[in-house]
Amino acid sequence: MTALRRPQHPAEADVHGEVTVDDVELSAELAGEGGRAASADAAEYALRLGDDALILSQQLSAWVAHAPELEEDVALANIALDLLGHARSLLRYAGTADGRSEDDLAYWRDEPEFRSSWLVEQPNGDFAHTIARQLVAAGYMFELYTALSGSPDPSLAAIAAKAVKEVDYHRDHAVTWTLRLAGGTDESRRRMIAALTDVWPYVDELFRDDDLIERLEGVAPRPSALRPGFDEVIAAVLAEVELEMPSVQPSMAGGRRGEHFSTLGVLLAEMQVLARQHPGATW
Repeated sequence: MTALRRPQHPAEADVHGEVTVDDVELSAELAGEGGRAASADAAEYALRLGDDALILSQQLSAWVAHAPELEEDVALANIALDLLGHARSLLRYAGTADGRSEDDLAYWRDEPEFRSSWLVEQPNGDFAHTIARQLVAAGYMFELYTALSGSPDPSLAAIAAKAVKEVDYHRDHAVTWTLRLAGGTDESRRRMIAALTDVWPYVDELFRDDDLIERLEGVAPRPSALRPGFDEVIAAVLAEVELEMPSVQPSMAGGRRGEHFSTLGVLLAEMQVLARQHPGATW
């Protein structure tokens, strides 16, 4: 089983690197710059991963100034920024297939063109629901990026190698809060159990193989092959607080096909409004 570490205080952890925009050219910071253009299939795959990271980042940013304690404002903001960085790298690489920029892909696609999973589209809910979503999302991303870092596609491998270090922290953060809530008061335990039950129908979509994965054999890991490692870690976490993984019917989620949960349209409207009202604006 993959060893789990307790996270450091955000001020002590160096997984995020130095957060500045003054001294670093962003184009040099993003993996995939200057490399070969993505194939159509690699671009579609990068869109899936980039959209998951982008939408989850947008969701977590809503907790800033609303988290249950000040330290969590900082922690969730850092996680959101990490995910935004992953999204930028992946969307930039996806755009090399047809000449679109990361901003084109983030702000100028409509809802059916997004390829995000239903998991990341779930509303924040209470803090327990956000943590349950984070536990699943970070656990999945850790398995995914660990495998993808060995891809023969150099851009995908470089993005994954950087992302997995940050997702490792995201997973530890979610594990700590899961244990804290499930092992706390009767009310916090009740809420954590309810949250896990509510998000669990959307886990299955993350691990489904499809035609795109078949075409990318050897380049992208099979999602189904990632499930055992994910299950082992989550089961071990829940066992610490005498819980079992929920037994629920999987949803018929179709985010990878552009069929989205009802909340995505509202989220995109908020995220895209400034760019669409002032096209071409810079600051």
